[in-house]
Amino acid sequence: MFQRLLTCALLAGAGAGLVAAILQLWFVQPVLLHAELYEQGTLTHFGPDAVSAHPELGRLDPVRDGLSVFFSMLTYTGFALLLVAAMALAEERGAAIDGRKGLVWGLAGFAVLHLAPAFSLAPEVPGAAAADVTQRQIWWFATVSAAAVAAGLIAFGKHWIAWVAAVILILAPHAIGAPEPDHFAGPTPPELSALFAARSLGVALAGWLVLGLLAGHVWSRDAADAPE
Repeated sequence: MFQRLLTCALLAGAGAGLVAAILQLWFVQPVLLHAELYEQGTLTHFGPDAVSAHPELGRLDPVRDGLSVFFSMLTYTGFALLLVAAMALAEERGAAIDGRKGLVWGLAGFAVLHLAPAFSLAPEVPGAAAADVTQRQIWWFATVSAAAVAAGLIAFGKHWIAWVAAVILILAPHAIGAPEPDHFAGPTPPELSALFAARSLGVALAGWLVLGLLAGHVWSRDAADAPE
């Protein structure tokens, strides 16, 4: 079982991480590099001497880009270990796992790890105002944990009490509120911040859908190939 779980996670995580890295380099990195110019003061979007433009930002940096691909594959392999372990537990409870159902698992993973915390604490572009990083990390982990439990209750709960509890768990962190800075100000244009958040979530969604698809397919294939 452990070898099957590890093999599935490595294959699915590497594939999804590669796809996510390519999308990240194509769609997110130009926005990130543009924002860094505002953070450094090279560009400004306010004041009498504003210098705001869209310079050529698609320059290749083999070292930086290579590390981005590597860490993306490593990160999604970690996600895959969690996802496949959850799939294995669900299969023991009678759930069927295949590539199509894996898409639903991937969507759930995206909702838990990205969409739920981003509802109140969106991905932040360089130069954006932000609260204390430790407070944000605590809130993020609490929100993700609550969303994960809620997803389990929604998927496997057999009584309305479980579903009500899931709704409460999803809403509670946002009712409490995410840590916010004392004032909203920063050198990066808000339009660029919005684009960064939207594209970051879009890439994460694509990565998780590929992850779920691959994990479900490899898991079901290994089950079919297993000796009776």
